[in-house]
Amino acid sequence: MKDEEDPVATAADEFLAQMGAEYESLSKQLKLIARYVEKHQDQLGIERIQDVAERCGVQPSAVIRFAKHFGFSGYSEMQKLFRDGIRQQLAPGRNYQARIRDVIEHAQGPLAAADIAHEFIGGSIAGMQELQRDLHSSIFTDAVNLLAEAQTVWLVGSRRSFPVAAYLAYALQHTDKQIQLVHGLGAMQDGQLRGLKRGDVLIVTSFSPYAEESLDAAREAAARGAHIIAITDSRMGPLAAEAAAVLVVHEASTFGFRALTNTMCLAQSLFIALAYQLELKYRPAHEQADPH
Repeated sequence: MKDEEDPVATAADEFLAQMGAEYESLSKQLKLIARYVEKHQDQLGIERIQDVAERCGVQPSAVIRFAKHFGFSGYSEMQKLFRDGIRQQLAPGRNYQARIRDVIEHAQGPLAAADIAHEFIGGSIAGMQELQRDLHSSIFTDAVNLLAEAQTVWLVGSRRSFPVAAYLAYALQHTDKQIQLVHGLGAMQDGQLRGLKRGDVLIVTSFSPYAEESLDAAREAAARGAHIIAITDSRMGPLAAEAAAVLVVHEASTFGFRALTNTMCLAQSLFIALAYQLELKYRPAHEQADPH
């Protein structure tokens, strides 16, 4: 978890928060750069302006314009914000992840089955370290508070995100909340959402390229006055605009396959934190005994 008193981390967080708040008002080119900065902030401290421009599909002048829009004198000053904190910001696992990829690229002959398992495990370890480092504690707390106050919790996750929604449905049934898993079986998603009402909470999990049915569910929930908790890969993605709390998680990719390790860990943490909060009123038996 980030050290909230670290001025370097705080300055970067404030910049990213400002970027997210102004995202919808940015031009198409500046939106491309904003998404790149958010997803590749750990690399920004060592990348040239030409590299950033090429990867965003824009001219270097657009990158400069982006930096000036957010109050920097130019790209170098914006880059310095991330370069100053790169030693603190880079998780040890990211170097390990780079080594994993290097092993794959330079492997001599086919890998044994156990070697493949080790590659995936190593990638997951790197991702978990990144999740721990980047977890935004206040937003996570907001999400837990929303769940604690809700009577009914709705869960949406399509395609590779479905296991996350299914796990949360299983786990949250151990609380006193009413739980509704919107599975969309038989294309009945719209019908399943008819009972959703103001004050309910919808947890929607989706990653780029975002499942249209998940986006539709989020829009419907917002229109009905429900609170939305989004588990996704960007504070500037399509789910963020509707969400009361955006929990950002990035997964490691090994052999071209994205894991679900980080997302499942985040989902489990959300459930355990909620269960803990709901039981805070509990008093051990020895404390309840009449002292007289």
